[in-house]
Amino acid sequence: MKISVIFTTYNSPVWLEKVLWGFNCQTDQNFELLIADDGSGEETRQLISRFQQEARFEIHHIWQPDEGFQKCRILNKAIVAATGEYIVMTDGDCIPRNDFVAAHRQAAKPGCFLSGGYFKLPMETSKAITRQDIEAGNCFDREWLAKHGVKPSIKFMKLTKQPTLASLYNTLTMTKRSWNGHNASCWKQDAVKVNGFDERMKYGGLDCEFGGRLLNAGIKAKQIRYRAICIHLDHSRGYVNEEDWKRNRIIRKTSIQEKLIETPAGIKQSQ
Repeated sequence: MKISVIFTTYNSPVWLEKVLWGFNCQTDQNFELLIADDGSGEETRQLISRFQQEARFEIHHIWQPDEGFQKCRILNKAIVAATGEYIVMTDGDCIPRNDFVAAHRQAAKPGCFLSGGYFKLPMETSKAITRQDIEAGNCFDREWLAKHGVKPSIKFMKLTKQPTLASLYNTLTMTKRSWNGHNASCWKQDAVKVNGFDERMKYGGLDCEFGGRLLNAGIKAKQIRYRAICIHLDHSRGYVNEEDWKRNRIIRKTSIQEKLIETPAGIKQSQ
């Protein structure tokens, strides 16, 4: 089974480089990487070009002009361009542990999508992470994180390296099995079946809306919150505004009430 990994980026080359280092360390290299670029500039293009020459896997740069926050549109373009039968989605600010792709492959099952989580870092820790820390796995280690600004808490459970414990935690967790854009996966045919992401939506709930339509289509959600591990780098969110949230809530409410499977503003409409 070939996997297509998709994540979005926008003018964040320092964080993007760390994420790319993470994928370069994957134990499972049978995947292609599609960077869904929502209008970044030349620095990002040059970084991706360099990695395309160095990486052991295919890297495709899917770019569109900067027209504000258009994440759904670029994600749909990446879904269409993906050549794998299975799609793993994350974000350009999430560094995957070296078994991230392998965990998604192992848990993939027909008729299901996988719901993962992330371990959020403060800015101090995000900046401290080096290529060596990623390659050695230090930035996924509790002691290293505690020494670099992360306050010890029960959330460290998210970083367990023991499959038995991960399985137990996934069974017991009360966290909803939703589609989380930073860590989720499904079969490409299922993403196409629901017509991809709703391109009317800006920031706020767009991932949950997509996952809701997968559920409406009869695709079941499976929890891998404690198995597929990634750490989330801190950043500002200047694109957030209340007007977008209000519109998104209306779209999500309509999807739920009408049990929609296909969005009326997705892959088919943008081609």
